Amino acid sequence: MNDEFKGKSGKVKVMYVRDEDAGQKPNPRTGKGGRPAARQEDNRRSGPRTARNNEEGGRSSAGGRGTPVRDARNADRGRSFGRRDDRDDNRSFGDSPWRTVSRPPVADDSQVDDAASNKPVIDPEQIRRQRQEETRVYGENACQALFASRPESIVRAWFIQSVTPRFRETLRWLAANRKAYHVVDDAELTKASGTEHHGGVCFIIKKRMGMEVSEWLKKADTKDCVLALEDVSNPHNLGGIMRSCAHFGVKGLLVNDASLLESGAAVRTAEGGAEHVQAISGESFASGLEAFRKAGYTIVTTSSHEGTPLAKAELPAKMVLVLGQEREGLSDSAFQQGDISLSIGGTGNVESLNVSVATGILLAEWWRQNA
Repeated sequence: MNDEFKGKSGKVKVMYVRDEDAGQKPNPRTGKGGRPAARQEDNRRSGPRTARNNEEGGRSSAGGRGTPVRDARNADRGRSFGRRDDRDDNRSFGDSPWRTVSRPPVADDSQVDDAASNKPVIDPEQIRRQRQEETRVYGENACQALFASRPESIVRAWFIQSVTPRFRETLRWLAANRKAYHVVDDAELTKASGTEHHGGVCFIIKKRMGMEVSEWLKKADTKDCVLALEDVSNPHNLGGIMRSCAHFGVKGLLVNDASLLESGAAVRTAEGGAEHVQAISGESFASGLEAFRKAGYTIVTTSSHEGTPLAKAELPAKMVLVLGQEREGLSDSAFQQGDISLSIGGTGNVESLNVSVATGILLAEWWRQNA
């Protein structure tokens, strides 16, 4: 019997071992079963054999078919399985024919198995902070542009098999830099990206932080159009706006929350344009506009009901174009900060244009006049 126990959890393990000496008693309910206790060792070694055994032994010897080797082996086996020493005899196991063998309990936690005690401790607060610093980016064009612009921001990646030939360079870079990536089926990628419109690839990346207005002004060109978005939060509108900005050379977006520009839906809708714009942040939206004005920028607001028609306006080389939220437009305080107010003429069949569509029209005119 082996009394060594190796439980990883450190719990006491119990093994039940047959007690040969105690025998087996009949079932108290049925009266059946039971087995006599083991014979004494001296009876096994030299006790008188039964008449039948003597007779069989005599016939075996007389007939030449005896098995002296087997008899000797049986004798040795009797000695091997004979009565245990006195220490076992002094134990009291009650009426049960089974006895319990167990490992003694540990005295303190320091004796717990090393594998269990050396497990890394996961800090929930650290995981929460890490997730706040990361976001998902998906869509083939968006991920290709992100890899070309800032591959070091990639934390993990998923691909479906059909897109891997177009991401060979990305896969080589991920492997060389020991970044985790997985080639999965469509269902698994849908789960990883959180959307069915993943385009066959998804990255988890480190978010970019918004640049301070003062830092932007240090590197601004002589011709610079900055887009300021007041409470625009729809990710598809933001994606369309970033795509138009990239097309017409607008590189800075003043926003209240820079992380909105990093959402998966916004980046995918931008089709790579998100890598060509930089979020700008100030202490507040109003203070950011005021800082640009002091630096020589013209603040241009928009309205669907009043203002100079875009076709007649002269747009300055350095300006901040301010657009408001999808439903209500610009707030009164933001509108009053404008130096010029513009409107986009049309049939009047609808009250206003979608904010991303209006942005494209306005930026196209600025590009035409200043490029």
